[in-house]
Amino acid sequence: MAQIATSLKLPGDLKERLDLLAQESGASPHAYMLSALQAHAERAELAQQFLQDAIAADEAMQNSGKGFVAQDVHTYLTERAKGNKARRPRAKSWRK
Repeated sequence: MAQIATSLKLPGDLKERLDLLAQESGASPHAYMLSALQAHAERAELAQQFLQDAIAADEAMQNSGKGFVAQDVHTYLTERAKGNKARRPRAKSWRK
């Protein structure tokens, strides 16, 4: 991937904080900022994908007229988290 030069004008206090964090991590300030930008972009992309998936799931639920009772899902997940076997909840029709 081609590298493109850019410049950022940072407030002095932020630059000092980043320099200190970079030093403590053993990275150069440039490498530390690049890593931070990359991590932030990845989190933002994951958040966008999460929202898109939620919208698609809602549309599927609206189209099918079926969904899960929240308490059934919570009970199932709680039991699984405890290491217990649990029966998966079934989708139920919520339209009348």
